[in-house]
Amino acid sequence: MAFARKEEFAQKEIDLADFAKALAHPARIAILTALAEKRECICGDLVVDLPLAQSTVSQHLKILKDVGLIKGTIDGPRSRYCIDWKVFEKYRSQFGLWAEKMTKFRQDLCC
Repeated sequence: MAFARKEEFAQKEIDLADFAKALAHPARIAILTALAEKRECICGDLVVDLPLAQSTVSQHLKILKDVGLIKGTIDGPRSRYCIDWKVFEKYRSQFGLWAEKMTKFRQDLCC
């Protein structure tokens, strides 16, 4: 049986993979887009905007928060969320550098 050996990779590779995994669902892309457009949002507002149940939206918010892409604050019974732009920019920059590196290895011949 094969075991995941994530810890054997460089931290930059692990971080980039976590970022990609956090973006790897259309609901999370939609949530980030809504947060960018509104600057901040209450979870209930996202439920109205998305074709998902409140519990599902909360699960997606947790994934985005765990990777650091969003910040949340509790305001009474409501949770407010916004994009952490410093973290977003860090990941965007790392992803861009990785894409540039990959392009250097590009060859138009493929198997």
